[in-house]
Formats: sequence, C-alpha cells, structure tokens
Amino acid sequence: MHIALNLILRFNLDYPDYALLKEARMLLEVYQNISKFIESSGQEAVFCIKEAAKNFQCSHNTVLAIYMQIVQKRLRKVSHINSDQRIQSDHWKQFQSRNDSSREAIYNLAKQLGIPPVMLAKMFIELSEMDKNQTSTYILRNLEAIEDVNFREQVQYCLDNDDQFGPSIDLIKKSIGEEYELILKDKLTLMSIPFKDENILRDQGYDKTPDLLLAVPIAVGDNVINWIESKASFGDEHTHKQYLREQYWSYWNRFGPGLVIYWFGFVDELAEETLDKGIIIMDHMPSKVTTLI
Repeated sequence: MHIALNLILRFNLDYPDYALLKEARMLLEVYQNISKFIESSGQEAVFCIKEAAKNFQCSHNTVLAIYMQIVQKRLRKVSHINSDQRIQSDHWKQFQSRNDSSREAIYNLAKQLGIPPVMLAKMFIELSEMDKNQTSTYILRNLEAIEDVNFREQVQYCLDNDDQFGPSIDLIKKSIGEEYELILKDKLTLMSIPFKDENILRDQGYDKTPDLLLAVPIAVGDNVINWIESKASFGDEHTHKQYLREQYWSYWNRFGPGLVIYWFGFVDELAEETLDKGIIIMDHMPSKVTTLI
C-alpha cells in the first residue's frame, strides 16, 4: 500500500485519481474559492474535502493538500499559547473544573477552544504531575508512560482523532514527501538521467541542497534544468514565495536554473513569475526532455 494512501484513509476518503501525472494546476481565482469554502465550512475534514473536490471538480489529493496548508495557517495563529503560561494555566483549570472523565474530555474542550486536540493534550501533559525527566513529545509517542489510565485514554483519543496536528500527522506528511521523491528518482532512472540526491550532496560539503542535482543538465522545451526540487504539496502564493526566499534562490545561485514539482498542483499564475529567471514550476516530471551533453 502506498504510504500516501494512509493520509487518505485517515480522512476516510475514497482512493482517488493519484496525482502523479494528472494536471492539478489551477487559476488563482479557483484556488481562492476553494480556500474560502474550506475556511468557512463547519464540516468535519472528510466531508469538507469531499464536497470541495466535487464542487470545484478537482482531485481529492489537491483539495487535501490545500486543506492541510490552511490548517498550518490556523496552527500559526494559536501557536502563541505554547509560550503563554497564563493561557495554559487557564485551560488546565478549566479542564480540571469540568470533572469530565470521558475519553473525549480533552478533545471536546480543544474543539470548544479552537485548539488542535493533540496540542492541548501535549500542554496538559506538561502541566500534569508527571515525570519531568520525560518530555511531552516522548510521552505522546510512548503513552504507557502515563500512569493515570483515564488521562492516558483521553490523550489517546486526541491522537486517534486529531486530523490537524500531532506526531502521526507529521510522520504521514514526512512519509508522503519521501514517497514522492522516490517516485521522482525512479522516473529519472527509467529515463537514464543520472543525479545526486541531497544525502550525497551533503556528504560532499553542501549545506543547502535541492532534492536532486542532475549530473548532466536537461532541457524542457527551451528551459535548462540543473536541479529538481520535489514538493508533495500544493503551491500557493504564500508557500511558493517562502520557498523561493528560503530554498529556491539559494539553489539557483549555486547550481543555476532548475525545476520545482508541486505534485498536488499550484496556482497557475505562479508559473510565469520565475520562468524567465530560470526556475520552472510543474506538477509532474515531464517525459519529453533533452539531455544536454
């Protein structure tokens, strides 16, 4: 089973057209409409994603990628509570005053407060009288460290049902990224295009590296490509500009022109913005290329 399918199953989605070769780029207006639909929807994630995919006639995978980016924006808005002891104390007191022993107790309070359930559970672990030699991150991955059976079940419920935050979501996203990079490597190998991956490049002393540096440049149409960056995500304007600033321009300065693949699509207007400067954006690895020797 594809690792990426685990995320689809997490949302109880049907296994859709896998966004490997299906074109998923879209106009800015369409992207904005999908984002507004997701942000205003009061539905659970699974129903929101299915309905958006149906209404806007695009891949479930693409809508899921957009949904996860919106979730990340929401997380940034509430991340301040991780360093605000007063807010943390208020939430902890509110939880204790409820005397709710049900396994949904932390989850329900998190939904009421507008905080990801696993984030709130992690906070409560840190505030509880547990072994301070064990970090909350460790405990979330090793729930047997929680002696209070009722509290353990409440934390477990958050881990099982949080579709926005937590170690399982992080692991799934990391696995999807690795899987799509492997797909890219396999395709280049089949096309007899030699390359070095970032592990080899780091061993050679490079700090910031693209996913793949081609041993021999290739051309897609009139565009030369020296490196390829694989992104198992959707390329919206905010995300793309951040990647340009933090990654792509560094690759361009060191290795020359390159290709960025957003496997789950991107805002169409972005493709023209950096094309003349030597950074191409696509949603797949093109089959028709010319090797430049």
